[in-house]
Amino acid sequence: MDEQLHSLSRRLIELRMEHADLDDLIDRVADQQPLDELQLRRLKKRRLVLRDQILRLEMVCGPVEPA
Repeated sequence: MDEQLHSLSRRLIELRMEHADLDDLIDRVADQQPLDELQLRRLKKRRLVLRDQILRLEMVCGPVEPA
């Protein structure tokens, strides 16, 4: 069971890193001229999917600190 939680925690960290990378990329794409709106929409959609995955994993892993 500990190995499974460790694996989930590791996956959660990876998703958070990918989400942060997408935030940076979205900022850079938004500043480009001419603006590639299709690419920007796709990146934002991917970021939302990642956020949903992060929230689901956080619910599975439970709170980090005891309540």
